[in-house]
Amino acid sequence: MRYSLILALLVAGAAPAGCSPEFWGGTAVGVLGTGAGYEYNAKRQMDRLEEDYREGRVDRETYQERKRQIERGSIIY
Repeated sequence: MRYSLILALLVAGAAPAGCSPEFWGGTAVGVLGTGAGYEYNAKRQMDRLEEDYREGRVDRETYQERKRQIERGSIIY
């Protein structure tokens, strides 16, 4: 959702300027790369959280709260 909004704002701002195809290609790569970075980080956080829960380092309530926080910042989870 957040990435769609960013892309829409870029399109709306750049369309009147008559940007070249190279610009759009670079923009798409940048948006996808940023999104992939966020998702990779979310996966690492989720894996770490699940390990902490299995090992008893966090209780169920803390686990659920942190899981919701990770899910809010992710498209995949």
